[in-house]
Amino acid sequence: MMRSKEQSELRAEIGAAIERKQYAAAQAGLEVLWSGAASPVLAPYVTSSYGRIAPHLHLTPFRLAILRSYAVEPLIPVLRAAAYAHRIDLKVTAGGYNSYVQEILDTTNPVYREPNNAIFLSLQAADVVPELWDGYADLDSGDVNRIVARTQDDFTSWVKTLRASTAAHIVLQTLEIPATSACGELDHQSPTSQAEALFRINQHIRSIAAATPGVHVLDYGALVARYGRENWHDPHKWASINMPFRAERLTAVAEAWMRIVCPLAGRTAKVLVTDLDNTLWHGVVGEEGIDGIQAGKSHPGCAYRAVQRALLDCSRRGVLLAICSKNNRDDVLPVFDRHPDMVLRMEHFSADRMNWNPKPDNLREIAAELNLGMDSLVFLDDNPAERKRVRLECPEVTVIELPDDPMEYARLVRDCPQLQRLSVSGEDRDRKNLYQVQRQRAEMERQAQTVEDYYRQLAQEVELQPAASATLSRVAQLTQKTNQFNLTTRRYSEQEIKLLAEDPAVDVYAARVTDRFGDNGITAVMITRTSEATCEIDTFLLSCRIISRTVETALLAHLVEQCRARGIRLLRGWFLPTAKNAPAADFYRAHGFTPGDGNGSGVLWTLDVTSASIQCPPWIQLRTAVPEVTHA
Repeated sequence: MMRSKEQSELRAEIGAAIERKQYAAAQAGLEVLWSGAASPVLAPYVTSSYGRIAPHLHLTPFRLAILRSYAVEPLIPVLRAAAYAHRIDLKVTAGGYNSYVQEILDTTNPVYREPNNAIFLSLQAADVVPELWDGYADLDSGDVNRIVARTQDDFTSWVKTLRASTAAHIVLQTLEIPATSACGELDHQSPTSQAEALFRINQHIRSIAAATPGVHVLDYGALVARYGRENWHDPHKWASINMPFRAERLTAVAEAWMRIVCPLAGRTAKVLVTDLDNTLWHGVVGEEGIDGIQAGKSHPGCAYRAVQRALLDCSRRGVLLAICSKNNRDDVLPVFDRHPDMVLRMEHFSADRMNWNPKPDNLREIAAELNLGMDSLVFLDDNPAERKRVRLECPEVTVIELPDDPMEYARLVRDCPQLQRLSVSGEDRDRKNLYQVQRQRAEMERQAQTVEDYYRQLAQEVELQPAASATLSRVAQLTQKTNQFNLTTRRYSEQEIKLLAEDPAVDVYAARVTDRFGDNGITAVMITRTSEATCEIDTFLLSCRIISRTVETALLAHLVEQCRARGIRLLRGWFLPTAKNAPAADFYRAHGFTPGDGNGSGVLWTLDVTSASIQCPPWIQLRTAVPEVTHA
């Protein structure tokens, strides 16, 4: 926890930065302050400071509605402060206390009318199943089974009603298990125990989420257990304002919610870039040699071994790993090759910079090598001076603020909201291999005589299909994460994609790209809306993995042929510029579209398909299900 003097000094720096209009420095200071001193008392200062600088920052807007059975009013300002610290401008509305059933059933309720991105259904076991919570000892096994079945049916009905009336993400909070069983130790001897009954309800909540697009689970019981069930509640707070946790746990709840909100808002990182000395192992390899560093199971190496395991776990869910270290490469490589206690090996890293250059420069090179934006990086380094420099010179990068105690490092990596995933696609699991193959493509491009020779040698095949149940999640993920080649940067949830795909006036296409090196996965999305003689491009995006390979021309050629086949004369599309989509800025002009009037946010481009001449590049084989298109 940051000391009072450090907080005061940091506040002074933040205030001075705001006065000098150094907004990135102020944001960096606020992130460090919240990371080291988060509390309900600090929340108003953080939110008011962000209120002064937010117009000058790239914050992600997010609207959250809470349907609840307990008091959340003290939580909301802490949630907003935590969200700001993760670069999210959070707007929160709360339903009435214990009115969640009526609000779910009332389709005129604001929860349905407002454009919410997510709805949290935050309920306490004491309210949902009071018989199991307070009166369990009075029940027989038949009573318990009936109550469990009834509650399971209730959750199914609530989610079905919500899903039918809103495209927002739905987050279900699991029910807590009491710290002390109503039947004492006898409860643990019974197959229909109090804990088991609540466990069955929670398993049903998880099964609902698994079966319903756009529904996710927040494991509230695990959060309570993490801090200790007997240390979680404040009976005075419950009796006075119906708040089920102590005031000092408000920040823990807010950060747990952020681990759900960040991925829903698209605030996720693709690469975890790590330092080496005293970050992945104890000691300085350049001074102490391979035998002098420690990463084993005993102290002090155990703290660093835990960090390595946390990084490896991140990679298993699709986060790329990279190295940024001030070191001699010849000193480092033997550690990964021969040190017996290393969990990580060089093969786990997709990029590395081991040199004496400034770390901000190395981070930029890593992002460029992986063809990613700087906001795709999370930086891990034990050195506070290096962290501060990266925050100031690379404000897009997420920097994990580390304490003095290395035993805390692994927990902070695991808790980092930008490294969370709510679902993992095949592309995610295979991302490291995909980037390794990308290096082979880059090498072939360097050796090719001309760019057209490179394209022909690449032997690309594009399979364009309407989005289906198996691809909805990936399509939604691409709309949420793709920034560089994205004409409109409209974000859609999986449920919203599903509704669009079911609309007869809308076509949702997913494109899988393969080449001589293998399968790139689903890496392109087109969404179009047809009205009479006009087709409007709502979304047109390519993953950074396939930018500059003429795939966009192949897709547009197919779309033009589709329009002609349907008797559509005009093809239109907006280009809405952002800070990151410059690679797509010239797409319409380069393909013969004519610019029209702007709306203050972008320009509407139009193409007369009856006279347009857009051909699929001869080095791309395009296959599509409807209708079949043949290219020479």
